[in-house]
Amino acid sequence: MFRSSFARLTVIAFVLLPVTAAAEPVKLKFSYFSSDRSAIYTTTIKPFVDAVNAQAKGLVEIEMYFSGAIGKVLTQEPQLVADGVADMAMIIPGYSPERFPDNAVIELPGIFRDGAEAALVYTRLVAAGALNGYEDFFVIGALASEPQTIHGRKPIASIADLRGQTIRANNRMEATVLKKLGAIPAVLAINQTTEAISRGNIDGATLPPAMLFEFGVGRVASNHYLLQMTCAPIAIVMNRKKFESLPAEAQAIIREHSGEWLAKENNKAMDAINRQVVDRLLADPKRKVVVPSQSDLEIGQRTFDIIIEEWAASNPRNHALLGLVKAELAKLRSAN
Repeated sequence: MFRSSFARLTVIAFVLLPVTAAAEPVKLKFSYFSSDRSAIYTTTIKPFVDAVNAQAKGLVEIEMYFSGAIGKVLTQEPQLVADGVADMAMIIPGYSPERFPDNAVIELPGIFRDGAEAALVYTRLVAAGALNGYEDFFVIGALASEPQTIHGRKPIASIADLRGQTIRANNRMEATVLKKLGAIPAVLAINQTTEAISRGNIDGATLPPAMLFEFGVGRVASNHYLLQMTCAPIAIVMNRKKFESLPAEAQAIIREHSGEWLAKENNKAMDAINRQVVDRLLADPKRKVVVPSQSDLEIGQRTFDIIIEEWAASNPRNHALLGLVKAELAKLRSAN
């Protein structure tokens, strides 16, 4: 009797084993170059991860790897995802211009009123398949910073004061803008910028206000020239093959919390942080905050217009991409 019962239990256990194994969620590795205290994580990545993990419980589980635990070099993040070393990552396309050549259209100066416009246009162009470089990825979020402003260790009271100063740029387009304005540009990853200023290798950096204290630049730069220049695209990407291998229900949940949903969440949160940081700068008597004069604003816009015109005229594809951006902007602005 005992042997018979034991045999039946053994058979049941073996029958149930595949069911138990199938119930294990697919683990997805998310590589993030900064910490769990960073604003981008708490306002954008965490809401996405939490929403997917809660809704897709038992199907997929996103696991965070912070502070470069998977890859410490920011420029290598896209390849880590493409190779499947990480399943997801936040990337800065401007650090890989050869891979993402069309992203320059989102980096053009003076096109967008704010980061919200840039992010939504970027999101729509990616969704339409209009930008080259994303073939290996499912794009979870196509985001953008507020227009970058200039923060330095030396006084900057006007555009003329930029002449001869070496200023960190986020990408090639921003470097072009700085050079046209008389500065010496140096394209540099954001997590290397504070040390470069501290050592005197560069005089300042372009950053949106929200990122000024995020990576320590605010500690070494007390002069702030608020000429708004270019928005810096940021993307959260997933290995496309990995995404397509997931159950349809899991794919649908990730899609639900991607695209415009994530862009709007990011825009709302980062707008609040940008305002708080500017207020903090203005209230600090140890800081020199300069709002550009009308004359400097006009010089800046003329410079921006020349850069846009030259970029669009350089080849037919650039001209077509600029047309797409303007069309999407017109839709956004008419809707608002």
